[in-house]
Amino acid sequence: MSAGDPVADGRPVVFRNGLVLTMDDRHTVLPDADVLVVGDRIAAVGVGLDAPADAVEIDATGGILMPGMIDTHRHMWQTAMRGYGADWTLTQYFVWYYLDHGRLFRPEDVHAGNVLAALEAIDAGVTTTVDWSHGLRTVEHADAAADALESVPGRFVLAYGNIQQGPWEWATSPEFRDFHRRRIDGGRLGFQLAFDVTGDPSFPEKAAFEVARELDVPVTTHAGVWGATNDDGIRLMHEHGFMTPSTVYVHAATLNPDSYHRIAATGGSVSVSTESEQSAGQGYPPTWALRRHDIGVSLSMDTSVWWSGDLFSAMRATLGADRAREHLDAHARQETVTHAHLRAEHVVDWATRGGSRALGMDSQVGSLQAGRKADVVLLRNDASPVMFPLLNPYGHVAFQAQRGDVHTVLVDGRVVKHEHRLVGVDLAAARRGVEATVSYLMDAMGEEAWRRGMNPDIPATAVLDNPYTYTEWDAGSAQWKH
Repeated sequence: MSAGDPVADGRPVVFRNGLVLTMDDRHTVLPDADVLVVGDRIAAVGVGLDAPADAVEIDATGGILMPGMIDTHRHMWQTAMRGYGADWTLTQYFVWYYLDHGRLFRPEDVHAGNVLAALEAIDAGVTTTVDWSHGLRTVEHADAAADALESVPGRFVLAYGNIQQGPWEWATSPEFRDFHRRRIDGGRLGFQLAFDVTGDPSFPEKAAFEVARELDVPVTTHAGVWGATNDDGIRLMHEHGFMTPSTVYVHAATLNPDSYHRIAATGGSVSVSTESEQSAGQGYPPTWALRRHDIGVSLSMDTSVWWSGDLFSAMRATLGADRAREHLDAHARQETVTHAHLRAEHVVDWATRGGSRALGMDSQVGSLQAGRKADVVLLRNDASPVMFPLLNPYGHVAFQAQRGDVHTVLVDGRVVKHEHRLVGVDLAAARRGVEATVSYLMDAMGEEAWRRGMNPDIPATAVLDNPYTYTEWDAGSAQWKH
């Protein structure tokens, strides 16, 4: 990606006369206000700010200024296959990636998917993205993933995983340790370990948790996924002391109250991917249960193999799912909901502060406050009739806005999108990389297999109810029996 910022060229930036959603602890809203950025930090937020003489002024009149959004779970390597699995179930996803074709991806394919996903994120105002990178079959794949993230002017967390091998194997290997030393220790990429806990009573994942503890890095795990991970995994994590405030539980949609109590008691948080949970079958989006247990929530998009790649869709879907559940529960009691418990303001918080809290970055990003990192999004689209009137700013963000309304994006004080166009990136190169990956996969699979893959059959041979091929543990579910 090309360097430099032709919009501001390193000068201070001041946004003028916008409606500012600070997302501070009091959720302060400032009409007709300014945000001043100097270097990589927010210098001031307020009305009629004085700015340095050389500051670049960006007119935010009629627009909304908000913190950059944070996606805590996105399989970025899969973005090169955008929309391919639009009609998949979770079972078909497991068959395609875990059992049949996930091994085909080369390092250059991981790189191509990551670059496209990273550009897609910042284009939609998502300034921090967790790359839940479970396609890292080799260290060469991991280097390709890291190279891609470092080539795009966004903020990224590499969550290292490998669905083709047990985490107790790859996490303890010298190659993984060398990668962490070379690419992560002291570098600018955030880092997590990404693996799932099957519920096997022997708890083989313990070795990977011990590596995470030794390296002092968080673990992110798909928990409470129908037919794959369950309450046994949560219990094992808790009994062995591996549930921490930095642990992020993805989906958590089929857990019992005991598991939610354990998450709440240890301070962990849940990454909710509502579009995914509603469509793929992990379970009903659990925000209704998380609210009851006072568990922290962040939002995520999961994968563009199926769904949209922006958090506007996540906020909208989450509000709809939570409210639908509340209405249905009330109707079952012959009652009527008169006031919705989940409000637009709450999901905007989850899309910003929820992510910063989950990632341990709340003192740096997630809000527009003096001293915070300058990750700033301006929603303004003078050509759209949807941008006015602007009466309820939280409702406008959650229900009305979309990626086409993202006018300007700053990451670390650098302008990465302006006047609705990405700045300083080579989109044509990203397209060539993805086209090469798609062409390679089509050739490697063959035309007929590629076509069938959009609605793959379940293998005729018996597979375990648990799709993780690196373990023979069978939880006894009929979900994967044939």
